[in-house]
Amino acid sequence: MALVEHKQDHPDLPEEKNAPPLAEVPQGERTDERARTRGREKRAGEKPSPLASMRRHPWATAAAAMAIIAVLAAALIWWLNARHYESTDDAFIDARTVQISPQVGGVIVDVPVTDNQRVTAGSPLVHIDPRDYQVAVAQTQAQLEQAQAVVANVDAQVAAQIANIDQAKTNVTQSNAALVFSREEQARYAQLLANGAGTQQRSQQANSDLTQRQAAFAAAQAAEVSAEKQLGVLQAQRQSALAQVDVARAQLSQAQLNLSRTTINASVDGRVVRLTAAKGAFAQPGQALMAVVPRVVWITANFKETQLTDMHVGQPVDIAVDAYPGQTFKGHVDSIQAGSGVVFSLLPPENATGNYVKVVQRVPVKIAFDNPPGVYLGPGMSIVPTVKVR
Repeated sequence: MALVEHKQDHPDLPEEKNAPPLAEVPQGERTDERARTRGREKRAGEKPSPLASMRRHPWATAAAAMAIIAVLAAALIWWLNARHYESTDDAFIDARTVQISPQVGGVIVDVPVTDNQRVTAGSPLVHIDPRDYQVAVAQTQAQLEQAQAVVANVDAQVAAQIANIDQAKTNVTQSNAALVFSREEQARYAQLLANGAGTQQRSQQANSDLTQRQAAFAAAQAAEVSAEKQLGVLQAQRQSALAQVDVARAQLSQAQLNLSRTTINASVDGRVVRLTAAKGAFAQPGQALMAVVPRVVWITANFKETQLTDMHVGQPVDIAVDAYPGQTFKGHVDSIQAGSGVVFSLLPPENATGNYVKVVQRVPVKIAFDNPPGVYLGPGMSIVPTVKVR
């Protein structure tokens, strides 16, 4: 009866051959037999089922389930939030770097700046020996004064010629009056001679006087015409002299401009980079002496074309700079380039030839800072912008 009851309580215990009846086994030996049986089960590679393990460890099972649910919820929240943003690590600081080159040649006598120095607009960067250009200014100044003196001389001649014309006109008037009187005298003496009241001699004298008066009148008229034509010549000379003055003034302006170019000033606020100018070196026009990186910078972000669906100008941007971890700067989308970056490269691809493989293109997007970042940012520094597109 005891054997039956033991098997009903423990149906999972296997029956062993030659094992003594359970009723005859003491209680301590019975416990040892169970431990040996469990050991044999483990050594035989038998594992408890997952359901059995979950039943034996309910609290651990509940904790694992809650952790899985939390992870899935977090993943869902992240996905719902991430779909509102577009980000790329193909972005960098960009700026319009100003190349500093001389416009006149000469020996460099001073370089008052050094590498990476901050400069303001108008501050001197390079001084070129100005003596040759000072001489050119003095020479052109003398030429201008000489041309102005020629104009003054011609003006005096014009004034004198105008007076000569007035005199010539007066002579014409006098000659005309004398001619009129002589013509009347000749007519009277001719009439007297015809009436027998006058003499032949007096009539001939009146004719001769009339001829002289006519010649004098003609000469006075010719002198007046000549004086007027001479005035035209002088006026033409004055125009030529004025043109010489303009040429001399232009040459003086050019010489003064070249003299001013011996001092090269910064055109924008920024930092000096790639400084190659050195005191005593000869600078040639167009030679790169240094560059100035402006303080005004922006971000050029190359987004995939598939990321531009909902992107437009004015959307807010969170800007992360690799050089300043932990800081986030605010900006906005300033513009989107009309075309992919590869189209404007030196050797753009020709998709109409050869085998074609579709590649997702990248389009440059200009991102501007809302406020000056307050930290040093230079062209080429790595940026990770995140645009909120929804």
